[in-house]
Amino acid sequence: MKSFARFLLAGCLVTASATADADEANFLSSLQGNFSGKGTVKVTTDAPTVNVSCTFNSDATSSSLSLDGNCRGLVVVTRAISANLKARGAKYTGVYVGSRTGPAQLAGSRSGNALSLGIRGAAEVNGDRKARLTVEKTSGDGMRLTVTDVDPKTGNNVVTSRIDLKRI
Repeated sequence: MKSFARFLLAGCLVTASATADADEANFLSSLQGNFSGKGTVKVTTDAPTVNVSCTFNSDATSSSLSLDGNCRGLVVVTRAISANLKARGAKYTGVYVGSRTGPAQLAGSRSGNALSLGIRGAAEVNGDRKARLTVEKTSGDGMRLTVTDVDPKTGNNVVTSRIDLKRI
């Protein structure tokens, strides 16, 4: 009887794992495509806000997401931005490129329609190397990228970038 119980438990665990992987694959594939949109960016928590226009190509597999894009602000400034993520169940790790300080490490998980990722920067910005990136599916054709950081003067969370994108 013990053997049967172990076999049943192992079967349940494999089924739960496969279901979780399928959920991630469905979520990731829903972010596939070409996107464009507008938003705002602040270089630091106390810097002025700059309006930007962005385009992104999002490539998804059953266990990864790659966002490659460009954002243009102040008519003449363009910055390449990318995030490459790997999923293991609902846990995600990867690299963000686009900060003026160099590549940053990403780690986090998905809850509902959003990936919540901690950013560990290559150098200090706003008094530390930490921030948060949220990649949120906002509709069938929409995605929002939001970066928040802590203002070292007040201790409050500040949105340092928010870009709303639509599939084109």
